Amino acid sequence: MNRTRRHLLLGASALALAPHAHAQNAAGSTVRLVVPFPPGGLLDGVGRLIAPVLGSGLSQTVVVDNKPGSGGNIGTDIVAKAAPDGLTWLLGSPGLAISPSLYPKLPYKPEDLQPVALLGGQPNVLLVPSDSPARKVADLIDMLQKAPGKYQYASNGNGTSLHLSAELLKFKTRSFVLHVPYRGSAPAMTALLSGEVNFMFDNLSPALPQIQAGRCARWPSLPPHAARPCRMCRRCRRPGSPVTTSMPGSASWCRAARRRPWFSAWKPSAPRPCATRPSWPRCASAASNPNSAAAPTSAPT
Repeated sequence: MNRTRRHLLLGASALALAPHAHAQNAAGSTVRLVVPFPPGGLLDGVGRLIAPVLGSGLSQTVVVDNKPGSGGNIGTDIVAKAAPDGLTWLLGSPGLAISPSLYPKLPYKPEDLQPVALLGGQPNVLLVPSDSPARKVADLIDMLQKAPGKYQYASNGNGTSLHLSAELLKFKTRSFVLHVPYRGSAPAMTALLSGEVNFMFDNLSPALPQIQAGRCARWPSLPPHAARPCRMCRRCRRPGSPVTTSMPGSASWCRAARRRPWFSAWKPSAPRPCATRPSWPRCASAASNPNSAAAPTSAPT
């Protein structure tokens, strides 16, 4: 699928889902876009990218408010309990779908949030330090299976797509690895580069500078249309691409790994319709801008 079509799909998705901001917005009021993760990660980058576009559409100032913690639940709770006046928005991620199944009791009710627009998505990639003895996925799997409990992986918090990507790898390979959650992907990356952990999954955009600088190696856990296909299953094969693994269940793991994380806009549920339309399609277009560091590589699947 070419990039123009991807952008059209993103814009169409946002347009189809975009409701209205509330009529009682006070002129000149500041709109808060809550990002439930710390600065330095993908969601923070997307928030700072679309804030000016959203502000232009609303004719109001939009500020990005980072509220990290508890795998995104702290920031989500703030928005769920905010007044439905159109002045508080949430930039959500797959944790919104994961948390109700992971946590027996959440501080908010999922029905207290209303989806606004699907803005984009980006793949997770499997990363190891550049000095890791594992030179391919098969080496890493062999290490993990030979020494259960010896190795550790980092994530940006419990219940995130990075966490579940590693848990899926553990499940499919029947290995046991210790999970070390951090308050965001930036400190998790720091832990990886310093040798505190042995591997991690990360979104492609925030990981790309470290990959390009040679400080960590990424393996092709990307979908088949990406630059380095994985050949873990038939759909991902390309001529001349190296076989990265022969582990049991690799094909099913690859199929599941193709489900790329998404980012979307949410607002507190309102009992009545809204009156003015923010420019969410323009936000989706900005988030998918190929010149942006936070740009997704395709529409979410």
